Amino acid sequence: MYHEIEGASRERLERIQSRRLRETVERAYENVDFYRRKFSEKGITPEDIEGVEDVSKLPFTTKEDFRDEYPDGLFAVDHEDVRRIHASSGTTGKPKIVSYTDGDLQVWAEVMARSLAAAGVEEGETFQNAYGYGLFTGGLGFHDGIEELGATVIPTGGGNTARQIEMLQDLEADAMGCTPSYCLYLAETAEERGIDPRELPLETVVIGAEPFTDPMRDEIERALDVNAIDIYGLSEIIGPGVSVECVEAQEGLHVWEDHFYPEIVDPETGEPVDPGEEGELVLTTLTKEALPVLRYRTGDITRLHGETCDCGRTARRMDNVTGRTDDLLIVRGVNVYASQIEEVMVDLEDVAPHYRIDLYREGSLDTMEITAEHHEDYDGSNDDLEDLIERRLEERLNVTLDEVNVVGPGVIDRTETGKVQRVFDHREE
Repeated sequence: MYHEIEGASRERLERIQSRRLRETVERAYENVDFYRRKFSEKGITPEDIEGVEDVSKLPFTTKEDFRDEYPDGLFAVDHEDVRRIHASSGTTGKPKIVSYTDGDLQVWAEVMARSLAAAGVEEGETFQNAYGYGLFTGGLGFHDGIEELGATVIPTGGGNTARQIEMLQDLEADAMGCTPSYCLYLAETAEERGIDPRELPLETVVIGAEPFTDPMRDEIERALDVNAIDIYGLSEIIGPGVSVECVEAQEGLHVWEDHFYPEIVDPETGEPVDPGEEGELVLTTLTKEALPVLRYRTGDITRLHGETCDCGRTARRMDNVTGRTDDLLIVRGVNVYASQIEEVMVDLEDVAPHYRIDLYREGSLDTMEITAEHHEDYDGSNDDLEDLIERRLEERLNVTLDEVNVVGPGVIDRTETGKVQRVFDHREE
């Protein structure tokens, strides 16, 4: 383990959490007008929060709150104490601005070093960082953690895939960080250049920033002959490094609970669910100085597990995120997450992990179309594969498609940088 707290008893961890929660609540209340208003609306004061058992008394924070308080209404420190600013993409409106003090940056580097160590990256190894640098938290978050761990970082950033492959070959990186969709694109590009991607020196890829399914992970591990380790984070909380899988078990992501307190709530009611039940992940920062965040509704669907992992870490683990509350597709009265469709698609051995979903509205009726690529070695007919896709989705998800189109390899646009887009909703056009 990178830090001894990873194996601490639950009793010790809960004492740390309660003390830090009280400090965070006091900081938010004293320094952020938004939280003072929220506390007043709920009729509470910081004195009402004695420990983590009282966390449900606190108000929720949402992505809309970040946008309403744009740019710095949630900051808890003066601007001269801020050392770095990051932001979300802002593709659905104003970006969410986040800030860091020197202390915040040190915490971030430390939890990222923990995460990388849990993923199997060791001091002295070389890590090629293909996450984007800039306002996106991925690139610099990984960069600082790699250096904190004592590994060598190659800051390639996103895109320029031919150069990425060249650097992997020439500098023999042991590990790489990128999105899951980019892993597959990298392997595909290597093959197009006559390079066997399984012969690249990589042993580990640390994948995050977009949801993926276990079949997609299996595809990555086969294509590159690596361990593909899931990492989770979000800008509003700190960036990557909130939780990570351990290489020993790969059975859920260890939440670094001494810095981030997790809850699962019913996405409809906001009420806590029973232990082990699926729901929406809610996170509270316990050590953030510049931007303390109370009960942030992440929109990510998962569940928490309390038992100690085989690796010896005692922090609760979260399942791989299966979808988002805003990722729910409702087509003709049937509720389905895009990630559920992906699981069916990737599980079909003749279908390549490249597809798109198009939603339309004809009059008052919603329609769904899927376009998917077949694998290079598929020698059957497109009609047969279209029938199979349609049948499997109806059997497993009760989803009836209006149209299925199977196309050849390379037809669907690839994403070299940023998150892959699977769903294209034309219903409001």
